[in-house]
Amino acid sequence: MIVYGVNPVLEALRAGRVRGIRFGPASSARAAEVRRLAAAAGTPVTSVRTEVLDRASGGAVHQGVVAEVTQPASMTLAELIEGASAPALLLVLDGIEDPQNLGAILRVAEAAAVDGVVRQTRRAAPLARVAKSSAGALAHVRLASVVNIARAVSELKAAGIWTVGLEAGGDDLYGDHDLALPTALVLGNEGRGLRRLVRERCDRVVSIPMLGHVNSLNVAVAAGVVLFEAVRQRRIAAEDGAS
Repeated sequence: MIVYGVNPVLEALRAGRVRGIRFGPASSARAAEVRRLAAAAGTPVTSVRTEVLDRASGGAVHQGVVAEVTQPASMTLAELIEGASAPALLLVLDGIEDPQNLGAILRVAEAAAVDGVVRQTRRAAPLARVAKSSAGALAHVRLASVVNIARAVSELKAAGIWTVGLEAGGDDLYGDHDLALPTALVLGNEGRGLRRLVRERCDRVVSIPMLGHVNSLNVAVAAGVVLFEAVRQRRIAAEDGAS
């Protein structure tokens, strides 16, 4: 898998997943940091023309650095559940197709320290295209790829994890739900939202109140709003438990 850009390559190096790095002729302080980490890790590096990096990155902004990395290992759903903390905090993606959205969601998920992300193998953004937009988070997030999201929601419920769908017109406002419980937040497709069967299998469906003139949020923004509400509630619960 090809990763390009300083931050994604740095994070892949820190995760020990880089096979080799190609540098362009232009240099920067951040690129020098990549070189230092690569040297410390014994990672092979080569110098190439800018056109070579342009082709490797598909014409995207690569900041003079392109790396070949091992693709993140996909876990089974059972492995993801077994390795989750207590209380678990998971993210389930029901057909997120845009690589920019998926990258931003993974960035938010990593920042909120989620225990893992469940994604569908079909009709989903390819991982090879999200490393740049995730700003390196792809190297750290635990991923489980499943064939059927609705079945995965049922398996999460059977494991004692509350499944909370996020969609306009939900049963409750997101802040009124106890997100300090073991929770899997389920996000729908950018256009159609949650599929009917997935929505029906969720324990609850919550929404974010829209107080301005717009009637919806980008799916990655919505994920950040609810995930950090879960972080807030869990911090309060931990402080109350310690007192």
